[in-house]
Amino acid sequence: MANFEAYQEYQRIEDFEEDSPPGEEDLLVHVPEGLKDSWHHIKNLDNFFTRIYHFHQKNGFACMMVSEFFELVQFLFVVTFTTFLVNCVDYDVLFANRAVNHTGPSQNPLDRNKVTLPDAILPTEQCTQSIEENSWIIFLLFMAAIFWVYRLVKVFCNFLSYWEIRQFYIKALKIKMDELCNFTWQEVQDRLISLQREQQMCIHKKELTELDIYHRILRFKNYMVAMINKSLLPVQLQLPLLGNVVFLTQGLKYNFELILFWGPCSLFQNKWNLHPKYKRSGNRLELAQQLSRVILLMGLANLLLCPFILVWQVLYAFFSYTEIIRREPGSLGARRWSLYGRLYLRHFNELNHELHERLGRGYKPTSKYMNSFTSPLLAVLAKNIAFFSGSVLAVLIALTVYDEDVLTVQHILTAITVLGIIITVTRSFIPDEHMVWCPEQLLQCMLAHIHYMPDHWRGNANKSETRDEVAQLFQYKAVFILEELLSPIVTPFILIFLLRNKSLEIIDFFRNFTVEVVGVGDICSFAQMDIRRHGNPTWMSEGQTEASVYQQAENGKTELSLMHFTIKNPHWQPPQESSVFISHLKEKVHHDAQGGPSTQLLLSEAPLCTSLHSNESASGPDSLLASVLAHPVLTASGLQGRDHRFVPPSSAASAAASVLASLSNSQFAHPGRGHPHSIPPSSIHPESTMYRSDRTVIDSMTNSLSHIRSNALHSEFASAEMSLHAIYLHELHQHSSHPQRSMGQWQNVPMRELHTNTGLQAHGCLGSNISMPTPVLGHWQEEEEEEDEQEINSSSTSKQGTGGSC
Repeated sequence: MANFEAYQEYQRIEDFEEDSPPGEEDLLVHVPEGLKDSWHHIKNLDNFFTRIYHFHQKNGFACMMVSEFFELVQFLFVVTFTTFLVNCVDYDVLFANRAVNHTGPSQNPLDRNKVTLPDAILPTEQCTQSIEENSWIIFLLFMAAIFWVYRLVKVFCNFLSYWEIRQFYIKALKIKMDELCNFTWQEVQDRLISLQREQQMCIHKKELTELDIYHRILRFKNYMVAMINKSLLPVQLQLPLLGNVVFLTQGLKYNFELILFWGPCSLFQNKWNLHPKYKRSGNRLELAQQLSRVILLMGLANLLLCPFILVWQVLYAFFSYTEIIRREPGSLGARRWSLYGRLYLRHFNELNHELHERLGRGYKPTSKYMNSFTSPLLAVLAKNIAFFSGSVLAVLIALTVYDEDVLTVQHILTAITVLGIIITVTRSFIPDEHMVWCPEQLLQCMLAHIHYMPDHWRGNANKSETRDEVAQLFQYKAVFILEELLSPIVTPFILIFLLRNKSLEIIDFFRNFTVEVVGVGDICSFAQMDIRRHGNPTWMSEGQTEASVYQQAENGKTELSLMHFTIKNPHWQPPQESSVFISHLKEKVHHDAQGGPSTQLLLSEAPLCTSLHSNESASGPDSLLASVLAHPVLTASGLQGRDHRFVPPSSAASAAASVLASLSNSQFAHPGRGHPHSIPPSSIHPESTMYRSDRTVIDSMTNSLSHIRSNALHSEFASAEMSLHAIYLHELHQHSSHPQRSMGQWQNVPMRELHTNTGLQAHGCLGSNISMPTPVLGHWQEEEEEEDEQEINSSSTSKQGTGGSC
């Protein structure tokens, strides 16, 4: 009887086809009393965790629903307003090509020929007749209505699903909506992990780890990052006259994901399992032909829809960008991280907000590096064009000030506007004559945040070839808009003529680089950050990796991704091979730190470094990073230290090693790194950090920051620590790959040039207040939440470089 009562405490899980791996259909799970609700045994954990993440990042239910509502209104406005402009406006009257005579006893004779706005609007009957007689307008309105209804249904479904997520936050995670903005994602994630122990959201494993959650949210994103890393996707085109061009737009990326991940003929049989036939090598040729046919059909569908998509792109760009260009013509010359750059620079298992924060910190140094390239001939032409345009504009402005009737002259306002735009554009080509730039130092500062760069950039920072390659990652907004406008035309040809030729390689990639993880499903093997399987011997993995050249991740992405994830998730317990790599790296850091400058010396140089870098408000982490980047320059210049003795030259690697060896995060970060989850953080010794050394070094630096919230300080030091690791690993990689090169090649910078280099700022190296530029086009978002939402809903329903050389 007792056994029967105990058995009653268990419930048989329903046999969900997509969530029951072979052999576990009859799994019995204990369900404690009081926890039997809709959040036990969630069918689609990918969808669920992704919605939880988006709910947090988009600031809750109200903000999300209001945003989606205005997206519907915006689409409706664009369609109706465009239809009105095409069919209901008499442009002959508006442009005064036909005279208008207002008659009436009370009409002022002087105003009888004056055109008013109602005069240019056709009557309702005439407007309706014009629309009804145009079959193309009727067809386009019908297509727009279908799409709008589809969007309306999606908004309604999102309303229901995100209302459930809201209830989950309140009831399960114990987070009130008015307090959501006070919680970081790491805190929400910790509560999710704790909740799994009490309530089995995932039935295949008792506990979830941070990596499990990341794998669920970033399953397809990690595949995309890996395919870009292995140069599998055809996004680099060789064009006549233009040479190597990178072309990756939102529309092209959407087609890639539709074909590979979540379309009706994709490689995945559901959202977390690759179809079994793609895991076998016997029929790879047949599967490649099948994929080739799917790509061909998708390309033809894009070609068929090209006119409609192109019209929408042009209309949306016009309504969104015209006012911005009139108000700020220079905004077209601003830069943004390209979509290709975001995938190329992204770590495996890096969430959107982590990527945006990191690239936001690297925005200023990258902008300064790109601005250090000027064309003397173009500068001369720009100065003269600005002079002539400014002279004419000054006369027109003076005349309008003298007599405002000048404004009534035909095209005078147009001339003033055009001249203003010409002056603004030409000024952007005129360099600041007081600035002296150091491209190599700027490139090193940029590397501290973007974490990746090809080997051939080192030592060639002042060459235009390097600048052009950086421009592929960091493009003009004008180029971004042009690419999006051309995307409906170019995308079909890339799919039909380029992607189809990669069909066999794609099939082999998914077979060779897909692994099944218990409780998670099929994921990209690169996302496991397995040093043994995907490490590179020239990136501190020698003797620890068995990977062939085909299996190795390029540019040290496995090693850098492992360090990034370990720093961002200090409680995560790495697997054995990863732990060995981290231990080996720590030993190497401590060894190199013995021959490097002391941390006290670096901290004593921090005020000088931040002053040289024109960063008056540098925080503790900013000062540390600035000291590491500038220390080789200071020592090579013969600058005296506080003890009035010349400091022997040292490299950025040794300076970074000294700081890493001295980092003690006992007050803020990494309390549990290297310890199992079963050990409570409070029981861990405060010195159990990634690098354990004298605590007073960091304490002295953080005493003045006691007013800052601890989680903000955690993020600052975690970012600084990862930046130091990126610098250190790149220096070691260069030394390993090119032993003949000196690891301290950043040293040979004349001090007289550094003193005048006001453009190189520590603020650009690690500015905590840097933010990404706000995207102007709402449907061409820099962020990738919109593409992620599409995945969720599908599951539920040339210049020459002449900058100063250092």
